[in-house]
Parts: sequence; C-alpha cells; structure tokens
Amino acid sequence: MTLNDIRKDLRHKRFYPIYFLQGSEAYYIDQITHYLEQHILSEDEKSFNQLVVYGKDTDIETIITHARRYPMMAPYQVVVVKEAQHIKDILRLETYAKNPLKTTILILNYKNKKIRGTTKLAKLIKKNGVLFTSESLRDYQIPAWIKKYLNDRKYKIEEAAIQLLNQYLGTDLAKIANELDKLMLNVPREVLIRKQHIADNIGISKDYNVFELQNALVNKDLPKAMQITNYFGANPKAGPLVMVISMLYRFYSKLYLYLHVKNRTEKDILSALNFRNSWFLKDFQAASRKYSIKQVKKAIELLHVYDLKSKGVGNISTSQGELMKEMVIRLIL
Repeated sequence: MTLNDIRKDLRHKRFYPIYFLQGSEAYYIDQITHYLEQHILSEDEKSFNQLVVYGKDTDIETIITHARRYPMMAPYQVVVVKEAQHIKDILRLETYAKNPLKTTILILNYKNKKIRGTTKLAKLIKKNGVLFTSESLRDYQIPAWIKKYLNDRKYKIEEAAIQLLNQYLGTDLAKIANELDKLMLNVPREVLIRKQHIADNIGISKDYNVFELQNALVNKDLPKAMQITNYFGANPKAGPLVMVISMLYRFYSKLYLYLHVKNRTEKDILSALNFRNSWFLKDFQAASRKYSIKQVKKAIELLHVYDLKSKGVGNISTSQGELMKEMVIRLIL
C-alpha cells in the first residue's frame, strides 16, 4: 500500500487487522501510528483496549497472545508494538498473520529494517493487512517536500528560504516538520515566508550561513567568506565544519556535473542534476564563469582532505574554526 492509499482508508475509517510499518524514514511510520492511536478508540475505550509494548521488552508469543484477546465494550482493541525491529524471529508472526483477529488492530513499527517481500510473512500481511515501506528521501527531494508541506497548510515560501532550510535541517523529516510547524505559528498565512522569517524563528542567520558561504565561494569573494567563517568559528553550532564540508561537497559535485552538461538543453540539464526547475541553476551558471572543470575537481579533492583533517587524520592541534578558514582560502585561491 502507498501512503496515499493508507491515508484515504484512514479518512474513511477503513481499518485493517495488521499494520506492518517498516523502513528507514521514521516520520511516516510515526504519523500513521499516531493517527491510529488517536482515531480508532475513544478516550474511555482506550483504558481497557489500547496497549503499547516495546520490541526490546517482548517477544512474538507475547504479542500474539495480546493480539488474540477480545475487546471489552469497544469495537476493537489496538495493540501497538514500537521498536519492533528488536524482536527476534519476527517471521514467526506468520502464524498470527495467517488468520488475524478481526477485532484487533495490531500495529508494528519496524524502523530502519525491512522484511523481504518474498517471505511468507510479507505475503500474508499484504493479503490480510497493510505492509508499508517508508523510504528516506534524497537530499534533492527535500525542497519539494518542504514546499508541499507548507502549501498543504496554505502557506507560500520563496525558493531561497527553502534552500536555507534544506541546507541546515538535512533530510530528517520529523525535524523539518517540527521546525516548519514552529515557523507557521509565527508567520501569518497571507505572508510569503522569506529568509528573514527563517532567521527570526528558526535561529538560522540569513547573512551567516552555508548558503551565503557558498555564494561567496561562487563569486570568489574572500572578504565575505572570511566574515562567515569567523562567525562560524565564534558560533560553532551555526556552522559545524563537518556540515559545511558536506554541503560544499554536494555543491561542487553538482557543479562538476553541470560543467559537463551545460551546453545541453535546459530540460536535459535539470534532469542530469535532479532539479525540478531552472531557479536552482542560477548558482551553477554563475559558478561556471569562475571555475573550470579542473578547478572544481581540485576543490572536491580539497574537501576530501579537510574532511579527513576534521576527523583527526593528519591534524594534531588545529581547531575546527582554523581548519575551516584554511579550507575556504584554498578553495577560493
């Protein structure tokens, strides 16, 4: 089942005896589980008919025993198994999945792991319940996710603000959603969300961030780059070296690819770089006037060297702040 299929069924109160929620992206697993916990039983019914257990503290036999109980004065009983990935011999659940109790809704959170679709258990769950795999998004998919999350709630956001959020919040959807929820509490719906709103409400400086450092590198603006690295040195949480290197590596890798395809059609370029619109090309177009393929290759090699140094390889005493300054100077010069 897809996420949209599950959401549609939940809206129409169509419930299944088993929900096996697996995969590397915890956000959707938690969202589905939370909805089921909140919307199947009333508050009065929950006290006798809703049970939460943890994989580290239980086993298959105990879970099956719970699942085979009948509800008390309620249409269903709900059994939630969190951290189910810690259960040994999970495939033995097939004895219950073969003939699950219709009055029990068994929900298993099997995070960061998956059962093979060819197993008997997977086939039985697909037949009698819901087998849902929640996959992590790639970094290039996050901007579209942020935009949709806000659009669904009737908010608009400028592309530069999306990029700022993407660079600082990474790919953890729960973390991103939490920050966006806080942002929406403080910005009226009719106002376009801009970088200043991010700076005011999420604690990311609109002037001193990796996005601005990247622009300084694109333009080979050493004074501006030094201002930002000095700020990061004084505020390590604002720009940890490991994060800066990761972001810049992604940028230079994309630039290296762009330089090889820049003479093709815009559609081909967007496809090659996994971008959804031409707005994302402007930095690469500007950088292509400052950097040759050879220089970009050297920049990538430098980032690799400083990644190792940041982890203590070949670096005895230089601080992270000084390493960043040294790295940025070499990237520009």
